[in-house]
Amino acid sequence: MKKLRIVEIQDISEANEALRKIGVDPYGIAAMAPKMRQLNILLEKQSCKVANILKQEMLSLGADAAVARGSVACAVEATDVLLIGTQKQIRALAGKIEKQPFGLAAAARELTALLERICTPGLVWKTARRAIDLEEKTLIMGVLNVTPDSFSDGNRYLNREKAVERGLRMAEEGADIIDIGGESTRPGAKPVTAREEIARVAPVVETLAAKLNIPLSVDTAKAAVAGQALAAGAEIINDVSALGDGKMASVIRDAQAALVLMHRRGTPRTMQTGDLAYDDLLGEITAYLDKACRKAEAAGISRDHLAVDPGIGFGKTYDDNCRLIRKLGELKTLGLPLLVGTSRKAFIGRVTGGAPSERLEGTAATVVAAVLNGARIVRVHDVAEMRKVADMTDAILRA
Repeated sequence: MKKLRIVEIQDISEANEALRKIGVDPYGIAAMAPKMRQLNILLEKQSCKVANILKQEMLSLGADAAVARGSVACAVEATDVLLIGTQKQIRALAGKIEKQPFGLAAAARELTALLERICTPGLVWKTARRAIDLEEKTLIMGVLNVTPDSFSDGNRYLNREKAVERGLRMAEEGADIIDIGGESTRPGAKPVTAREEIARVAPVVETLAAKLNIPLSVDTAKAAVAGQALAAGAEIINDVSALGDGKMASVIRDAQAALVLMHRRGTPRTMQTGDLAYDDLLGEITAYLDKACRKAEAAGISRDHLAVDPGIGFGKTYDDNCRLIRKLGELKTLGLPLLVGTSRKAFIGRVTGGAPSERLEGTAATVVAAVLNGARIVRVHDVAEMRKVADMTDAILRA
């Protein structure tokens, strides 16, 4: 007898491939592949009545559900419920509870929608001018700060000619997107007026748009700036406030632009002061981004124009940042492209030491970890180096 070995299945495509290699017929592949991927899905603050029904239904399917001690006897007011099963079992659960009372029908709809999001075979991010393929490779978003006070490269590209030169060079180095910012978002940064931000950003966008065929993004939280930038040739708005400006959504909708929604607490001036504790780091970030996405969709922005950013370094501790990178996969709940920006940030310096410009190796490590955990776009200063890092990581992922 030949030796036994474990076959690790990380996604549905690997399940399909393992079954194809064995020679399973297509009907069998469709039936068995969902059984090969375990899922853990958390339903928060459910009544004991609901929790007990979910527990019994999962057990009847050969799966399980974790609930609080005392739930069976209804000795607690409410409990979180952790469903533990395969994709097929979770889908079967949704079918069994879809006509039951106590809010279970709504839970069934939400479970079905969640399964659809995480099983989506490919991702395309749309702008008014193109559909950006996020399956082929990790995208490199090059950082171009036209500011006097950014934490890493402040004042280097405030001059328009130097900014354009740097943008063209980043494109040559392999940038897929260039993200232009006219207001620093470093901790403690002071805000600038929309007029000043437009004066810094719009001419650079206009010049680069005429010279490049890759999409340009503008890093701004102001609707007025976004409008001018899009008119000048930008296709993406990278909004660190996640629609904090009440007029931003209509600007994005009318221009059919792509939009990045980022999580943060507070403003750049206040976000790293005061209480930074989270009761549930990933849960709170996911809920915040989900709410922002729903707001965008309610305003008429198509979901395939949205991407999300967990906001590394924005209102988070060193431990939070590291934990967030490790647990990025939990944000797949949203079913949207994931953008991650770790480049040269302070939490890296805590480990490697050195000034921001000396954090290349630490940045590379975070880029690898982010891509392995689901990031589709990485926002970086060192484009040439991180292009190679991302390409090698992609090669490992696709091997």
